[in-house]
Amino acid sequence: MEWFVEASNGYGLMIKVKRKLYEHRGLQHIEIYDTEFGKMLVLDGYIQLIERFESAYHEMLTHVPMLTHPNPKKVLIIGGGDGGTAREVLKHEPEEVVMVEIDDNVVKACREHIRIDRGAFDDPRLTLLIEDGIEYIRKSKERFDVIIVDGTDPSPASEPLFSADFFSACAKACGVYAMQSQSPALQESYFRMVLKNTSPFKLRKVYLSYIPMYPGGVWSFLLAGDVNTAVKDIRQRFEERRIETEYYTPEVHTASFVLPKWLECIVREYIENI
Repeated sequence: MEWFVEASNGYGLMIKVKRKLYEHRGLQHIEIYDTEFGKMLVLDGYIQLIERFESAYHEMLTHVPMLTHPNPKKVLIIGGGDGGTAREVLKHEPEEVVMVEIDDNVVKACREHIRIDRGAFDDPRLTLLIEDGIEYIRKSKERFDVIIVDGTDPSPASEPLFSADFFSACAKACGVYAMQSQSPALQESYFRMVLKNTSPFKLRKVYLSYIPMYPGGVWSFLLAGDVNTAVKDIRQRFEERRIETEYYTPEVHTASFVLPKWLECIVREYIENI
């Protein structure tokens, strides 16, 4: 056995791997490993998912915005080439899901070697488009109930998804918006960039999840748009939609918006009403 090491900016993560299953260098450097925690997807040297822990990411990224909306029928996913977000979105029985992924090789590799989509890519309600997400949202005249951005750390392929122009276009195109917003402790500059550039949304809230496969374990998300939803509504919608989960519960949903003092202080620099 060998060790895969993800290291940057003074911190690192080590995962024992059994063998490498796939590697491709193109728009992104794609690697897939077999580990003691299941299959692991790595893009440009950064861990994107490990099977045992991926529900803590995909379920929190998806169910928080989807249950915030009273009736999400039309959903846009930008990124998410592994299929985990699409899998969770489809549990809400939407009428239409559009998924825009820039790198077709990620989709192909994950469908062959990981398969966490559990059939989502074959669902007739899902339309997969291989193109640039920011260009899609700029030229699209469509409006979506929910937009979910499942992107990587800022990189040449994904950095436009962190721009003010992109967030402004999304704010005009949806009722509820959600994205991952990096580690606020170990990637504070990226986190602050998200808070600054998402100002086109009138209402924004930060929430957290514990994800062992990401730097520091504590990972942040941003919910924006029509986000003032009562706790009782979240519970009622969860029960009515009969959603099965491994990590998410309505109680976890509610608790995830409670921020430690140091993080609350950072967020208040950009958002008055948190």
